[in-house]
Amino acid sequence: MSEQSIKNSIRNIPDFPKKGIQFKDITTALKNAEVLKEILDTCAEHYRGKKIDYVVGIESRGFIFGTALAYILNCGFIPIRKPGKLPADVIAQEYALEYGTDCIEMHADALSKGDKVLIVDDLLATGGTAKAAADLVRKLEAEIAGFAFVIELNDLHGRDRLASIADVYSVVQY
Repeated sequence: MSEQSIKNSIRNIPDFPKKGIQFKDITTALKNAEVLKEILDTCAEHYRGKKIDYVVGIESRGFIFGTALAYILNCGFIPIRKPGKLPADVIAQEYALEYGTDCIEMHADALSKGDKVLIVDDLLATGGTAKAAADLVRKLEAEIAGFAFVIELNDLHGRDRLASIADVYSVVQY
């Protein structure tokens, strides 16, 4: 299967969630077993042998790909969530949005010093959320082995924001 086949399986929704946005809908890729397998296998192959201890998935679509990658890479999975969703003590990281700020949280005991972590989400746009996730991981003194995304929007330059931290990999780029 080619990169173009994966791209063809991702539906484009114009003007969602607001006018001017071309939303990349992965639900059409998820329902195609061959495409889903190719996405996961391609991503896993990039990180196989890197001795990753944990995959950290960013809510919510990062959970879909992150748990499957953790299984394939034979490591644990750790969720990063929106505020108020995790039951134990958490650490939080605010980050800037186009207008205002947002926040993500992770359990305070999720990682230990030196753990090698792969941060996973479905989409790399500006890199703000992934950078905030990296900041959480580094607060716990874990090491970031890489960032993995299904889709990368090149015009928004998120890779530039993350490349100085760790390897950035995306399955398809637009």
